[in-house]
Amino acid sequence: MTDLVRDLTEEQLLARIFPLLPKGKATVVGPGDDAAVVAAPDGQYVVSTDVLVEDRHFRARWSSGYDVGRRAAAQNLADVAAMGARPTSLVVSLVVPGDTAVEWVTSLARGLADACAPVRAGVVGGDLSGGDMIVVAVTVHGTLDWRSPVLRSGARPGDVLAHAGVRGRSAAGLALLDAGLATPGGDRHAELVGAYLRPEPPLSAGPAAARGGATAMLDLSDGLLRDAGRLARASRVSLDLDPAAFSADRKVLLPAADDVSAATGVPAAELVERWVYGGGEDHGLLATFPGTDVPAGWDAVGRVLEAGAGGPRVTVGGQESRVGPGWDHFAR
Repeated sequence: MTDLVRDLTEEQLLARIFPLLPKGKATVVGPGDDAAVVAAPDGQYVVSTDVLVEDRHFRARWSSGYDVGRRAAAQNLADVAAMGARPTSLVVSLVVPGDTAVEWVTSLARGLADACAPVRAGVVGGDLSGGDMIVVAVTVHGTLDWRSPVLRSGARPGDVLAHAGVRGRSAAGLALLDAGLATPGGDRHAELVGAYLRPEPPLSAGPAAARGGATAMLDLSDGLLRDAGRLARASRVSLDLDPAAFSADRKVLLPAADDVSAATGVPAAELVERWVYGGGEDHGLLATFPGTDVPAGWDAVGRVLEAGAGGPRVTVGGQESRVGPGWDHFAR
């Protein structure tokens, strides 16, 4: 018989979770006390927080507890990497209905652990609560290793615009699931579905960019155009994306776009452009670098220009894009 959350006390559920969580090499005191203690060798740390809400950021019929754990960790780890920092620890608060299977919760813990493993970050505490829907809130900490943070506001005209990670995959995977054209764990379009369910941010690229002299950087969570606009406004510059830089992405996405087009009637070419420029949740990194060289693992995708009379803007090949601006948390 499947154990449900309501069948256990909080202490019993935590006893199932704690052994699954990584300690992390920067952890001085982990779970079990009123608060954790994490080392900050250079006297400063990076902190960010994010939340996943059931049926808003994930759907339980598509996403296992493991998937949600991987996603929750990934999007927070990417925020730290986007500052040029190295993630050290996560604190996770979880709200679950009482009829949630305990296995779903322990799978979430395993997903958190596997996402943290490449950077040796620990999950050092959090909170549990009952509620009407699943909510996962994560706070992440990181260390700059004695470097200055890379902000959104440092891009300069003449810099090269570069990207690390994949582009458009998560949006394509969501569209395939939404149209009933693929299933989790299935062979059809498995790479794209996996990119949506379990994004893999290029976490090492953030510190590498900082070491390589990046002048500005941010995580792409809400779509290339929307997030590029945030960088442009913060730096008071304009950005021009090179359409040719995304030709390989279009080739990868076109078979999925053909399938979604047949099911929805939306032209495949339009879907591809929408996924590349407007699709979010791949959690790649966008950065600017002086000169023309970019570090290994980064692709040059455009250039930084002076902001004109109309103020900062983002163009594609010198033209305004017809693609929507990307994800908005409050849009209906």
